[in-house]
Amino acid sequence: MTAIGFIGLGNMGFPMAARLAEAGHTLIVHDRDTEAVDRFLAARPTAATPRTTSWQHADVIITMLPTSAVVEAALLTDRVAATASLNTLFIDMSSAEPVRSQRLGSTLEEMGMRYIDAPVSGGVLGATEGRLAIMAGGSAADVREAAPLFEVMGKSTVHVGGPGTGHAAKALNNLVSASTVAVTVEALHIAERFGIGPQTLTDVLNASSGRSNTSENKVAQFMLSGSFGSGFPIGLMTKDVNIAVALAEELGVDAELGHHCAEIWRKAVQDGFAAEDHTRMYEILDRPDPSLSTTQERHAHA
Repeated sequence: MTAIGFIGLGNMGFPMAARLAEAGHTLIVHDRDTEAVDRFLAARPTAATPRTTSWQHADVIITMLPTSAVVEAALLTDRVAATASLNTLFIDMSSAEPVRSQRLGSTLEEMGMRYIDAPVSGGVLGATEGRLAIMAGGSAADVREAAPLFEVMGKSTVHVGGPGTGHAAKALNNLVSASTVAVTVEALHIAERFGIGPQTLTDVLNASSGRSNTSENKVAQFMLSGSFGSGFPIGLMTKDVNIAVALAEELGVDAELGHHCAEIWRKAVQDGFAAEDHTRMYEILDRPDPSLSTTQERHAHA
């Protein structure tokens, strides 16, 4: 079995690391949230926390962190890469900036390491059930080596290209997802004002050419039910959309619809909804005024 260093035990990282441990791999886990580390170790006593020389014993080091800056700080500033053994395979499964990922890959290569960027799609439920879609950027040989680990965490892996391409693909995927959420929600509200119930229009979409992941897996389950519990917040969706449109700008692509989509999601963040589940856009985009409160505000007045 593989000795794996896993950095980042957040909403996604925790169940991903748990699946690797349950598959029999030896884990060294780290997170700045010590309570998350304690919870992980309490249920998995064979896992360990890093000591001075721990990273030298890891065959693979996986990061699942919020941003490129946090990944760089963990691997370079905190000297994880400097203390790892030569030829260690680093796999960044965060949602990060493609150009910075390319630079990080080059830096690690100069240090004698290997690098794959392998972000995921599928949310917390997908992470828990091992049904993530993984987009891998790196050499074919390194992606093949990582394949058994990806199979534990995901249902599919697409080798997109060289370093940075996985993160580019993830951001572009979420740009499409965010656009689909927004336009589906708009269509539902237009239909309702014309007298077509939202479930009825959802049935129409799912039987017709307007069918999408949003209509099939989000509308009835999280929007119409009022649960808004898909496990992926507006703030993270907005971050990925911003990465996608920034990449378009850097490449000289106009991406008019992408920029408009980004404005819609940024507005939700500016209005205080960053921590809300992204399926709550069903309510947010139907607001006649700013009276709809955030979860934090509702709790404060409860």
